Amino acid sequence: MQKTESFPPRACPFHGDGSTTEPGPLKKVTLRGGQEVWAASRHADVRAVLTDPAFSSNRAAPNFPNPTGRRIRRDERFKPTLIMLDPPEHGPARRAVLGEFTVKRLAALGPRIQQIVDEHLDAMLAKESRTADLVAEFALPVPSLVICELLGVPYADHDFFQSASKTLLSQKSTTDEVRAAADALRDYLDKLVTAKEADPTDDLIGRQIARYGPDRADDHDALVSLSVLLLIAGHETTANMISLGTVALLQHPDQVEALRADPSKTPGAVEELLREFTIAEFVTSRVAVADTVVGGVEVKAGEGVLTLGNAANHDPAVFSDPERIDVTRGARNHIAFGYGAHQCLGQNLARVELQVVFDTMFRRVPTLRVDAPMSELSFKDDATVYGLHSLPVSW
Repeated sequence: MQKTESFPPRACPFHGDGSTTEPGPLKKVTLRGGQEVWAASRHADVRAVLTDPAFSSNRAAPNFPNPTGRRIRRDERFKPTLIMLDPPEHGPARRAVLGEFTVKRLAALGPRIQQIVDEHLDAMLAKESRTADLVAEFALPVPSLVICELLGVPYADHDFFQSASKTLLSQKSTTDEVRAAADALRDYLDKLVTAKEADPTDDLIGRQIARYGPDRADDHDALVSLSVLLLIAGHETTANMISLGTVALLQHPDQVEALRADPSKTPGAVEELLREFTIAEFVTSRVAVADTVVGGVEVKAGEGVLTLGNAANHDPAVFSDPERIDVTRGARNHIAFGYGAHQCLGQNLARVELQVVFDTMFRRVPTLRVDAPMSELSFKDDATVYGLHSLPVSW
């Protein structure tokens, strides 16, 4: 099986010789804003950091890694979400919404996800030009519509929240642009949650409202913050995996043919693509709250640790020939969704969507091809979440 044609490197948030992107012991790096933190790149070290109670997820803590270098004011209306909480607050907050993302519940969404995928492929294939931007016409709208229906967010507003998400995730956005986008998205979902409180709906937001305790103001603000997190993460990450995965698989016609011949291989292919790209590499960073040792290196209380998931998922000590895409690898031990108590809440949803997308797209569009050389594709090498801005295809 051939190696994938080289994808452009994603933006590096730290200064140095670049060697930290290769698996090795923890080393000190300096981030864009001048902050000095540890970088963990080995698979075992990253997993150790993500499970050791000596490390905190509290992004408001001094010296929590800030890869963007931007200084954003703390707005009291933005309550800490799941990814920012430590025990004992984290457990109850996660359990309150975990039931929405069980394998059983999301499997029941399968037929609707299939319908959404088919409808968007129908529209794309009906074009006389037999060309499309796969990102704009398929990869982005499919998960956007799915997460909108799950949350109870009007899909008619997708242009607004997709634009706001793009600003928030771009490392080129200024502090003022990020603040304005965050405020606009928060205000939008604040109004939506308020409307659902007055007129309950049968969706994730509506069901969370039904769980409210006596202190409704705090519950309201916490739900607004959770909704912001789920709306951004629920469409942006999966959209990027669809486009990146399509490019990677089309470079391996033998593997695409294997998936067509035996769809039972698709779940393994999804895991391998997740491992290969690890698109949200820096969101699992931590700060030490006690002295501890990781991989033989002492980390002092108060020191930040940048966890390099992409490097960890290419650790040759764990993955043989890690630069090669192999849909039969069986790479379920990857950490593309993080690891430990904070492992991505929506991972089951992402898996279902990606499996339906790749099964359906390669079966229905057997002549699909990328209409540009790799060097001309528009990659998000400037974003917190790696992906493609656009992807010209034909069939």
